[in-house]
Amino acid sequence: MSGSSAELHRRRTTAVARGVGSVVPAYVARAGGGTLVDVDGREWLDFAAGIAVTSVGNSAPRVVAAVRDQVERFTHTCFMVAPYESYVAVCERLNALVPGAGERRSALFNSGAEAVENAVKIARHATGRPAVVVFEHAYHGRTNLTMALTAKNMPYKHRFGPFAGEIYRAPMSYPLRDGGLSGAAAAARAIDVIDKQVGAENVAALLIEPIQGEGGFVVPAEGFLPALREWTAAAGAVFVADEIQTGFCRTGDWFAVQREGVVPDLVTLAKGMAGGLPLAAVTGRADLMDAVHPGGLGGTYGGNPIACAASLAAIETMRELDLCAAARRIEATMLPRLRGLAERDARIAEVRGRGAMLAVELVRPGTLEPDPVATATVAAACHRAGLLVLTCGTYGNVLRFLPPLVISDDELARALDILDSAFA
Repeated sequence: MSGSSAELHRRRTTAVARGVGSVVPAYVARAGGGTLVDVDGREWLDFAAGIAVTSVGNSAPRVVAAVRDQVERFTHTCFMVAPYESYVAVCERLNALVPGAGERRSALFNSGAEAVENAVKIARHATGRPAVVVFEHAYHGRTNLTMALTAKNMPYKHRFGPFAGEIYRAPMSYPLRDGGLSGAAAAARAIDVIDKQVGAENVAALLIEPIQGEGGFVVPAEGFLPALREWTAAAGAVFVADEIQTGFCRTGDWFAVQREGVVPDLVTLAKGMAGGLPLAAVTGRADLMDAVHPGGLGGTYGGNPIACAASLAAIETMRELDLCAAARRIEATMLPRLRGLAERDARIAEVRGRGAMLAVELVRPGTLEPDPVATATVAAACHRAGLLVLTCGTYGNVLRFLPPLVISDDELARALDILDSAFA
């Protein structure tokens, strides 16, 4: 069963809930490398990667082969009922990859939001404390607890409350909008808020994205993360790095915290870890992970064998192709083009990001007033020209770029040409 994108869109309006949105009205037929092809045969250059998911591509050979093999053997038993090797193997890989010298443990789930919820459960159980500290502009998911952790109201929280309690928000290091405050000073400001409004002795976990995702690809000033890490260690709180969007080579390192040598207590993972199949994890210190009683963590589909097979193949692909280096090459190509564009266009207040996680923030020229209208207009021009880009940011004024890490040089150059034209 198929049809044109227009026909499929008509069917969608009578079958799919209105609350489920899409960026473009094109329906994908096949994809690979840095391109998508819709049912009408139109090619789209991909600067979205399924929101940082298909880092190894949409049809990576190792992933395809691993999934086929697993489907033929069995599709599900539930690890909590009848376990299997691939779940254990994924945990072994994660324990070895995540920063830190001590012993590690992992647990597998379905989505990033589920990983975050379980990290909060683990931290509260291990510390016996209730409070969770998050940051301005944060995005951590769409479930009830993770909506409370998320900062942005529309579209994520609007009229969905009341939300889970004991969530506290601290100011983020946002160099463009906090006057270029140093990382140490921004951390001191945040810690002062936590100490006064929450109390260090009440904090179970401090949860932070090393580079914020939906909040606008905000890169905190150098020194911000290490200072927070030092504070949590002294306070007896759990430092949780939300690496759901930044992890698995996306920023030029396996994990974004590695750039400043930060070692989290727990790390939440998802998106790029399984080549497009739904899989998530919490990985962290063995004493914290093992603090929870048997049966306290899990879920029917968590660590599904097909997703585990895909993850093992995706991680091997990342190693084999050195996708950390690929992300750095993408940065080396894109940053000069984006900075040149910013020099020509006064609407671009800042070019920022790392690796293949880059963004431009748009404002009204000569001010820091966000310009979401211009942002949406540029994005629409890109879409008309066949380049799939996403917007983000608390103010809706950031264009974010998340190409697959296997995108070709030619595809990357063509996409940047379209972006130039869209701004012009």
